[in-house]
Amino acid sequence: MDSFLSANILVLTLSIATPLFIAAIGGLLNERVGVVNVGLEGIMLSGAFVAVLATYYTHNPWIGVLASVATGLLLGALHAVVSIAFRSDHVISGVAINILATSLTVFLLEMIFGNKGQSPTVESIGTLGDRLDGVPIIGPVFHNMSYLTLIGFGIAAAVHFFLRHTKIGLRFRSVGENPAAAESLGVPVMRYKYLGVIVGCALVGLAGAYLSIGMLNVFTKNMSAGRGYIALAVLVFGRWSPIGSLLASLFFGYVMALQISMQGFSVPSQVIESIPYVATLIVLIFTYKNAKAPAAVGKHFTKLH
Repeated sequence: MDSFLSANILVLTLSIATPLFIAAIGGLLNERVGVVNVGLEGIMLSGAFVAVLATYYTHNPWIGVLASVATGLLLGALHAVVSIAFRSDHVISGVAINILATSLTVFLLEMIFGNKGQSPTVESIGTLGDRLDGVPIIGPVFHNMSYLTLIGFGIAAAVHFFLRHTKIGLRFRSVGENPAAAESLGVPVMRYKYLGVIVGCALVGLAGAYLSIGMLNVFTKNMSAGRGYIALAVLVFGRWSPIGSLLASLFFGYVMALQISMQGFSVPSQVIESIPYVATLIVLIFTYKNAKAPAAVGKHFTKLH
């Protein structure tokens, strides 16, 4: 087994963590305005498919990225209308998105590419390459880092600054804590709710693009493989903060990278496979007690005027 902090493990950690923290921050923006979104899984899967589809026809992976963001935006608008305007149950709306994405991507995969399991290979976003190879220790890590990982770090920093240090960001948070009080102070609550859901889901679509054209160069059936649900857990571990979600994702990524690197080692496979789950339970025990969701999350709001 490699060293616990070898370049290989760090590269694998970043690769696993990137879609998790981008999707978790997207889910965070949803919940900060009081809307639960368990449809992260379906939105990631849809974003991954559309990213490959757009790249296949344009031969430009950056257009694929934009297409995945647009897909997340559209599904976010759908979730917002159903859960805010129609006042439907947030969880049911999210589950419906997951079911729709799972079946529709397989249908389109067969209809467009004639294969139910996998798309043709396309160009990927690529990595930083040898630009920073001369930097000690972290050079090899940056060598294999996707551009989307860098963008993800930028998003985490930007969302943290937005929520903590801007007037609009503070209003944004107040909508998820006490929408009635926010409206009494002149905050357009419904507008903020729609904005939070749509922008958040656009980020989740971007996380899907990382799966198909950032980490790989192909779309496979159900390739999100539960990452949307893990992103929800990351959101709780991170205590509904962008930086917390980033750190929680890196923890998950490191544990999973460690598990992968231990395969073939003289340790029973059952022990190795249980490592991520045991680590998750331990973290859950120590973090969930003091975790506090936005007070109005999951509750419908009626305008006072």
